[in-house]
Amino acid sequence: MTRAKGTDRDLKGLRAEIDRLNVGLLDLLKERADVVVAIARLKQAQGLDGHDPGREEEMLQALQARPSGAFGPFEIAEVFKTIFRTSLGVQEKTRKDALKVRRRDLVGPEGLKVGNVAIGAGRPVMFAGPCAVEDEEQMEQVAAHLASLPVPTLLRGGAFKPRTNPYSFQGLREEGLKLLQRVGRRHGLATVTEVLDVATLPLVAEYCDMLQVGARNMYNTELLKALGAIDKPVLLKRSFSATLEELLLSAEYILSHGNERVVLCERGIRTFERATRNTLDISAVPILKLETSLPVIVDLSHALGRRDIVLPCGRAALAAGADGIMVEVHMAPDRALSDGFQQLDLPAYAALVEGLGISRTPVRTPHGR
Repeated sequence: MTRAKGTDRDLKGLRAEIDRLNVGLLDLLKERADVVVAIARLKQAQGLDGHDPGREEEMLQALQARPSGAFGPFEIAEVFKTIFRTSLGVQEKTRKDALKVRRRDLVGPEGLKVGNVAIGAGRPVMFAGPCAVEDEEQMEQVAAHLASLPVPTLLRGGAFKPRTNPYSFQGLREEGLKLLQRVGRRHGLATVTEVLDVATLPLVAEYCDMLQVGARNMYNTELLKALGAIDKPVLLKRSFSATLEELLLSAEYILSHGNERVVLCERGIRTFERATRNTLDISAVPILKLETSLPVIVDLSHALGRRDIVLPCGRAALAAGADGIMVEVHMAPDRALSDGFQQLDLPAYAALVEGLGISRTPVRTPHGR
Protein backbone atom coordinates (compact mmCIF):
# COMPACT_ATOMS: atom_id res chain seq x y z
CA MET A 1 0.00 0.00 0.00
CA THR A 2 2.83 2.42 0.87
CA ARG A 3 4.59 1.67 -2.44
CA ALA A 4 1.32 2.30 -4.35
CA LYS A 5 0.85 5.66 -2.64
CA GLY A 6 4.42 6.64 -3.41
CA THR A 7 4.00 5.63 -7.06
CA ASP A 8 0.79 7.64 -7.24
CA ARG A 9 2.57 10.72 -5.83
CA ASP A 10 5.38 10.29 -8.35
CA LEU A 11 2.85 10.00 -11.20
CA LYS A 12 1.03 13.13 -10.08
CA GLY A 13 4.32 14.98 -9.86
CA LEU A 14 5.35 13.92 -13.34
CA ARG A 15 1.97 14.85 -14.73
CA ALA A 16 2.25 18.24 -13.08
CA GLU A 17 5.66 18.64 -14.73
CA ILE A 18 4.10 17.74 -18.10
CA ASP A 19 1.37 20.33 -17.52
CA ARG A 20 4.02 22.95 -16.74
CA LEU A 21 5.98 22.04 -19.85
CA ASN A 22 2.81 22.14 -21.99
CA VAL A 23 2.09 25.68 -20.82
CA GLY A 24 5.67 26.66 -21.53
CA LEU A 25 5.48 25.10 -25.01
CA LEU A 26 2.19 26.93 -25.67
CA ASP A 27 3.78 30.24 -24.64
CA LEU A 28 6.70 29.58 -26.97
CA LEU A 29 4.35 28.64 -29.82
CA LYS A 30 2.42 31.86 -29.28
CA GLU A 31 5.65 33.82 -29.33
CA ARG A 32 6.68 32.00 -32.50
CA ALA A 33 3.28 32.73 -34.09
CA ASP A 34 3.75 36.45 -33.36
CA VAL A 35 7.07 36.34 -35.21
CA VAL A 36 5.45 34.41 -38.07
CA VAL A 37 2.77 37.11 -38.38
CA ALA A 38 5.43 39.83 -38.39
CA ILE A 39 7.29 37.99 -41.17
CA ALA A 40 4.04 37.57 -43.14
CA ARG A 41 3.28 41.28 -42.94
CA LEU A 42 6.80 42.21 -43.97
CA LYS A 43 6.70 39.82 -46.93
CA GLN A 44 3.28 41.11 -47.96
CA ALA A 45 4.56 44.68 -47.91
CA GLN A 46 7.45 43.60 -50.16
CA GLY A 47 5.22 41.58 -52.49
CA LEU A 48 6.90 38.28 -51.55
CA ASP A 49 5.32 34.84 -51.33
CA GLY A 50 4.57 33.84 -47.74
CA HIS A 51 5.66 30.22 -48.17
CA ASP A 52 9.41 29.50 -48.39
CA PRO A 53 10.00 25.72 -48.69
CA GLY A 54 13.77 26.21 -48.85
CA ARG A 55 13.79 28.05 -45.52
CA GLU A 56 11.63 25.30 -43.96
CA GLU A 57 14.02 22.58 -45.11
CA GLU A 58 17.00 24.56 -43.80
CA MET A 59 15.39 24.91 -40.35
CA LEU A 60 14.40 21.24 -40.30
CA GLN A 61 17.91 20.02 -41.09
CA ALA A 62 19.39 22.27 -38.39
CA LEU A 63 16.91 20.93 -35.81
CA GLN A 64 17.51 17.30 -36.76
CA ALA A 65 21.25 17.81 -36.30
CA ARG A 66 20.83 18.87 -32.67
CA PRO A 67 20.93 16.36 -29.78
CA SER A 68 17.29 15.54 -29.03
CA GLY A 69 17.17 12.84 -26.39
CA ALA A 70 14.27 10.45 -26.97
CA PHE A 71 13.35 12.28 -30.18
CA GLY A 72 15.08 10.99 -33.27
CA PRO A 73 15.29 12.79 -36.63
CA PHE A 74 11.98 11.28 -37.77
CA GLU A 75 10.08 12.43 -34.67
CA ILE A 76 11.61 15.90 -34.89
CA ALA A 77 10.56 16.13 -38.54
CA GLU A 78 6.98 15.10 -37.69
CA VAL A 79 6.65 17.64 -34.87
CA PHE A 80 8.15 20.60 -36.71
CA LYS A 81 6.44 19.86 -40.02
CA THR A 82 3.17 20.19 -38.12
CA ILE A 83 4.35 23.48 -36.62
CA PHE A 84 5.43 24.76 -40.04
CA ARG A 85 2.11 23.73 -41.60
CA THR A 86 0.17 25.44 -38.82
CA SER A 87 2.31 28.55 -39.22
CA LEU A 88 1.34 28.71 -42.89
CA GLY A 89 -2.29 28.69 -41.79
CA VAL A 90 -1.58 31.57 -39.42
CA GLN A 91 0.12 33.50 -42.24
CA GLU A 92 -2.79 32.89 -44.61
CA LYS A 93 -5.34 34.02 -42.01
CA THR A 94 -3.30 37.16 -41.38
CA ARG A 95 -3.17 37.87 -45.12
CA LYS A 96 -6.92 37.41 -45.53
CA ASP A 97 -7.80 39.48 -42.48
CA ALA A 98 -5.72 42.36 -43.87
CA LEU A 99 -7.67 42.54 -47.15
CA LYS A 100 -9.84 45.61 -47.62
CA VAL A 101 -12.55 43.48 -49.23
CA ARG A 102 -13.11 41.72 -45.90
CA ARG A 103 -13.87 44.88 -43.96
CA ARG A 104 -17.35 44.94 -42.48
CA ASP A 105 -17.80 48.69 -42.89
CA LEU A 106 -17.49 48.96 -46.69
CA VAL A 107 -21.23 49.44 -47.15
CA GLY A 108 -23.41 50.89 -44.42
CA PRO A 109 -27.12 50.29 -43.81
CA GLU A 110 -27.94 52.95 -46.41
CA GLY A 111 -26.44 50.75 -49.12
CA LEU A 112 -24.31 51.64 -52.12
CA LYS A 113 -25.98 54.42 -54.12
CA VAL A 114 -26.12 54.43 -57.91
CA GLY A 115 -28.26 57.32 -59.01
CA ASN A 116 -31.32 57.19 -56.79
CA VAL A 117 -31.06 53.42 -56.24
CA ALA A 118 -29.54 51.94 -53.07
CA ILE A 119 -27.94 48.51 -53.53
CA GLY A 120 -27.49 46.45 -50.39
CA ALA A 121 -29.83 48.55 -48.26
CA GLY A 122 -32.26 45.71 -47.61
CA ARG A 123 -34.59 46.00 -50.62
CA PRO A 124 -33.75 43.93 -53.72
CA VAL A 125 -32.80 45.89 -56.83
CA MET A 126 -33.35 44.93 -60.47
CA PHE A 127 -30.63 45.34 -63.10
CA ALA A 128 -32.62 45.05 -66.33
CA GLY A 129 -32.40 45.91 -69.99
CA PRO A 130 -31.34 44.44 -73.30
CA CYS A 131 -28.18 42.45 -73.89
CA ALA A 132 -27.11 45.06 -76.44
CA VAL A 133 -28.19 48.62 -77.16
CA GLU A 134 -29.56 48.40 -80.70
CA ASP A 135 -31.58 51.51 -81.55
CA GLU A 136 -33.72 54.30 -80.08
CA GLU A 137 -37.04 52.49 -80.42
CA GLN A 138 -35.78 49.38 -78.65
CA MET A 139 -34.27 51.30 -75.76
CA GLU A 140 -37.27 53.61 -75.41
CA GLN A 141 -39.77 50.77 -75.17
CA VAL A 142 -37.69 48.78 -72.71
CA ALA A 143 -36.81 51.75 -70.48
CA ALA A 144 -40.38 53.03 -70.37
CA HIS A 145 -41.58 49.60 -69.29
CA LEU A 146 -38.91 49.24 -66.60
CA ALA A 147 -39.63 52.70 -65.22
CA SER A 148 -43.36 51.94 -64.99
CA LEU A 149 -42.87 49.13 -62.46
CA PRO A 150 -42.69 49.88 -58.71
CA VAL A 151 -39.25 48.41 -58.10
CA PRO A 152 -35.77 49.99 -57.76
CA THR A 153 -34.18 49.51 -61.17
CA LEU A 154 -30.94 50.18 -63.04
CA LEU A 155 -31.03 50.19 -66.83
CA ARG A 156 -28.43 47.84 -68.29
CA GLY A 157 -27.37 47.57 -71.92
CA GLY A 158 -24.20 46.69 -73.79
CA ALA A 159 -22.52 49.23 -76.08
CA PHE A 160 -19.17 47.41 -76.32
CA LYS A 161 -19.98 43.71 -76.66
CA PRO A 162 -17.28 41.04 -76.18
CA ARG A 163 -18.48 38.15 -78.35
CA THR A 164 -17.11 34.65 -78.70
CA ASN A 165 -17.65 34.79 -82.46
CA PRO A 166 -15.65 37.67 -84.01
CA TYR A 167 -18.34 38.04 -86.71
CA SER A 168 -21.21 38.56 -84.24
CA PHE A 169 -22.70 41.99 -83.49
CA GLN A 170 -20.30 43.76 -81.11
CA GLY A 171 -22.28 46.82 -80.16
CA LEU A 172 -22.82 50.44 -81.25
CA ARG A 173 -19.86 51.60 -79.18
CA GLU A 174 -19.94 55.36 -78.43
CA GLU A 175 -23.29 55.86 -80.16
CA GLY A 176 -24.68 53.10 -77.96
CA LEU A 177 -23.32 54.81 -74.84
CA LYS A 178 -24.98 58.08 -75.82
CA LEU A 179 -28.27 56.33 -76.51
CA LEU A 180 -28.18 54.45 -73.20
CA GLN A 181 -27.48 57.64 -71.29
CA ARG A 182 -30.16 59.63 -73.12
CA VAL A 183 -32.92 57.08 -72.60
CA GLY A 184 -31.90 56.44 -68.99
CA ARG A 185 -32.08 60.12 -68.12
CA ARG A 186 -35.41 60.47 -69.89
CA HIS A 187 -36.93 57.82 -67.65
CA GLY A 188 -35.00 58.54 -64.45
CA LEU A 189 -33.00 55.31 -64.58
CA ALA A 190 -29.32 55.08 -63.65
CA THR A 191 -27.35 53.10 -66.23
CA VAL A 192 -24.84 50.27 -66.15
CA THR A 193 -22.76 48.97 -69.05
CA GLU A 194 -19.65 46.89 -69.60
CA VAL A 195 -16.19 48.36 -70.02
CA LEU A 196 -13.79 46.16 -71.97
CA ASP A 197 -10.38 47.71 -71.50
CA VAL A 198 -8.33 50.55 -70.09
CA ALA A 199 -8.33 52.37 -73.44
CA THR A 200 -12.12 52.81 -73.57
CA LEU A 201 -12.59 53.29 -69.81
CA PRO A 202 -12.69 57.13 -69.88
CA LEU A 203 -15.26 57.08 -72.68
CA VAL A 204 -17.56 54.59 -70.95
CA ALA A 205 -17.20 56.40 -67.61
CA GLU A 206 -18.23 59.66 -69.27
CA TYR A 207 -21.66 58.33 -70.21
CA CYS A 208 -22.64 55.67 -67.66
CA ASP A 209 -23.44 55.69 -63.94
CA MET A 210 -22.02 52.25 -63.14
CA LEU A 211 -19.22 50.35 -64.87
CA GLN A 212 -19.49 46.60 -65.37
CA VAL A 213 -16.54 44.22 -65.49
CA GLY A 214 -17.63 41.19 -67.47
CA ALA A 215 -16.73 37.59 -66.71
CA ARG A 216 -13.93 37.59 -69.30
CA ASN A 217 -12.29 40.60 -67.67
CA MET A 218 -12.42 39.52 -64.03
CA TYR A 219 -8.73 38.63 -64.33
CA ASN A 220 -7.77 41.82 -66.22
CA THR A 221 -5.69 43.32 -63.43
CA GLU A 222 -4.74 46.46 -65.35
CA LEU A 223 -8.41 47.25 -65.94
CA LEU A 224 -9.24 46.51 -62.30
CA LYS A 225 -6.51 48.86 -61.10
CA ALA A 226 -7.73 51.58 -63.47
CA LEU A 227 -11.26 51.16 -62.15
CA GLY A 228 -9.86 51.70 -58.68
CA ALA A 229 -8.90 55.22 -59.72
CA ILE A 230 -12.32 56.02 -61.25
CA ASP A 231 -14.99 57.78 -59.21
CA LYS A 232 -17.76 55.44 -60.38
CA PRO A 233 -19.37 52.37 -58.81
CA VAL A 234 -18.28 49.06 -60.32
CA LEU A 235 -20.25 45.88 -60.96
CA LEU A 236 -17.75 43.01 -60.88
CA LYS A 237 -18.88 39.74 -62.43
CA ARG A 238 -17.45 36.41 -61.42
CA SER A 239 -15.66 34.61 -64.23
CA PHE A 240 -17.22 31.31 -65.27
CA SER A 241 -14.04 29.51 -64.10
CA ALA A 242 -13.27 31.56 -60.98
CA THR A 243 -13.34 30.54 -57.35
CA LEU A 244 -14.98 32.85 -54.84
CA GLU A 245 -11.57 33.68 -53.39
CA GLU A 246 -10.40 34.78 -56.83
CA LEU A 247 -13.49 36.97 -57.20
CA LEU A 248 -12.77 38.62 -53.85
CA LEU A 249 -9.13 39.19 -54.82
CA SER A 250 -10.28 40.80 -58.08
CA ALA A 251 -12.44 43.14 -56.00
CA GLU A 252 -9.40 43.78 -53.81
CA TYR A 253 -7.56 45.16 -56.85
CA ILE A 254 -10.26 47.80 -57.24
CA LEU A 255 -10.54 48.59 -53.53
CA SER A 256 -6.79 48.75 -52.99
CA HIS A 257 -6.52 51.43 -55.67
CA GLY A 258 -9.06 53.69 -54.00
CA ASN A 259 -12.55 52.74 -55.17
CA GLU A 260 -14.64 51.01 -52.50
CA ARG A 261 -17.95 51.20 -54.39
CA VAL A 262 -18.06 47.66 -55.74
CA VAL A 263 -20.94 45.23 -56.24
CA LEU A 264 -20.21 41.54 -56.78
CA CYS A 265 -22.17 39.48 -59.30
CA GLU A 266 -22.64 35.72 -59.44
CA ARG A 267 -23.38 34.83 -63.10
CA GLY A 268 -22.97 31.08 -63.21
CA ILE A 269 -19.92 28.87 -63.53
CA ARG A 270 -18.98 26.37 -66.22
CA THR A 271 -19.58 22.72 -65.34
CA PHE A 272 -20.39 19.53 -67.24
CA GLU A 273 -24.14 20.30 -67.02
CA ARG A 274 -25.72 21.30 -70.35
CA ALA A 275 -29.33 21.89 -69.25
CA THR A 276 -28.41 25.52 -68.57
CA ARG A 277 -25.93 27.84 -70.24
CA ASN A 278 -23.86 27.86 -67.03
CA THR A 279 -24.48 26.45 -63.56
CA LEU A 280 -25.95 28.97 -61.14
CA ASP A 281 -23.94 28.78 -57.92
CA ILE A 282 -26.55 29.82 -55.36
CA SER A 283 -24.19 28.97 -52.50
CA ALA A 284 -21.91 31.79 -53.68
CA VAL A 285 -24.37 34.37 -52.37
CA PRO A 286 -24.39 33.47 -48.65
CA ILE A 287 -20.68 32.60 -48.73
CA LEU A 288 -19.78 35.99 -50.18
CA LYS A 289 -22.06 37.64 -47.62
CA LEU A 290 -20.03 35.99 -44.87
CA GLU A 291 -16.72 37.07 -46.40
CA THR A 292 -17.44 40.71 -47.30
CA SER A 293 -19.89 43.54 -46.73
CA LEU A 294 -20.01 44.37 -50.45
CA PRO A 295 -23.45 43.87 -52.05
CA VAL A 296 -23.99 40.69 -54.08
CA ILE A 297 -26.37 40.29 -57.01
CA VAL A 298 -27.20 37.37 -59.32
CA ASP A 299 -27.27 37.49 -63.13
CA LEU A 300 -29.97 34.99 -64.04
CA SER A 301 -29.79 35.44 -67.81
CA HIS A 302 -26.16 34.42 -68.25
CA ALA A 303 -26.34 31.76 -65.55
CA LEU A 304 -29.36 30.03 -67.05
CA GLY A 305 -29.43 30.92 -70.75
CA ARG A 306 -33.15 30.16 -70.81
CA ARG A 307 -36.36 31.95 -69.87
CA ASP A 308 -38.57 29.24 -68.41
CA ILE A 309 -36.82 28.82 -65.04
CA VAL A 310 -35.91 32.44 -64.34
CA LEU A 311 -38.61 32.92 -61.69
CA PRO A 312 -37.80 29.94 -59.40
CA CYS A 313 -34.08 30.62 -59.68
CA GLY A 314 -34.68 34.30 -58.93
CA ARG A 315 -36.63 33.34 -55.82
CA ALA A 316 -33.78 31.06 -54.77
CA ALA A 317 -31.26 33.89 -55.25
CA LEU A 318 -33.27 36.30 -53.10
CA ALA A 319 -33.84 33.61 -50.47
CA ALA A 320 -30.05 33.09 -50.35
CA GLY A 321 -29.62 36.80 -49.58
CA ALA A 322 -28.92 38.40 -52.98
CA ASP A 323 -29.18 42.20 -52.99
CA GLY A 324 -30.44 42.26 -56.54
CA ILE A 325 -31.27 40.38 -59.72
CA MET A 326 -29.94 41.00 -63.21
CA VAL A 327 -31.97 39.92 -66.25
CA GLU A 328 -31.92 40.79 -69.92
CA VAL A 329 -35.11 42.33 -71.30
CA HIS A 330 -36.05 43.06 -74.92
CA MET A 331 -39.38 44.06 -76.47
CA ALA A 332 -38.87 41.40 -79.17
CA PRO A 333 -36.25 38.86 -78.00
CA ASP A 334 -36.51 36.71 -81.10
CA ARG A 335 -35.33 39.66 -83.19
CA ALA A 336 -32.53 40.68 -80.82
CA LEU A 337 -29.06 41.13 -82.30
CA SER A 338 -27.44 39.16 -79.46
CA ASP A 339 -28.51 36.43 -77.02
CA GLY A 340 -32.21 36.68 -77.83
CA PHE A 341 -32.80 33.16 -76.51
CA GLN A 342 -32.21 34.26 -72.91
CA GLN A 343 -33.92 37.65 -72.93
CA LEU A 344 -37.38 38.21 -71.47
CA ASP A 345 -40.05 40.12 -73.32
CA LEU A 346 -41.84 42.97 -71.55
CA PRO A 347 -44.85 40.99 -70.20
CA ALA A 348 -42.53 38.20 -68.99
CA TYR A 349 -40.39 40.73 -67.15
CA ALA A 350 -43.43 42.24 -65.45
CA ALA A 351 -44.50 38.73 -64.44
CA LEU A 352 -41.02 38.07 -63.04
CA VAL A 353 -41.09 41.21 -60.89
CA GLU A 354 -44.56 40.27 -59.66
CA GLY A 355 -43.52 36.68 -58.99
CA LEU A 356 -40.45 37.75 -57.05
CA GLY A 357 -42.59 40.03 -54.88
CA ILE A 358 -39.93 42.73 -54.99
CA SER A 359 -42.33 45.67 -55.04
CA ARG A 360 -43.85 44.51 -51.78
CA THR A 361 -40.73 43.00 -50.21
CA PRO A 362 -40.15 44.42 -46.70
CA VAL A 363 -36.73 45.77 -45.90
CA ARG A 364 -34.52 43.00 -44.53
CA THR A 365 -31.15 42.96 -42.84
CA PRO A 366 -28.47 41.82 -45.32
CA HIS A 367 -26.42 38.75 -44.35
CA GLY A 368 -23.21 39.34 -42.48
CA ARG A 369 -23.87 42.93 -41.40
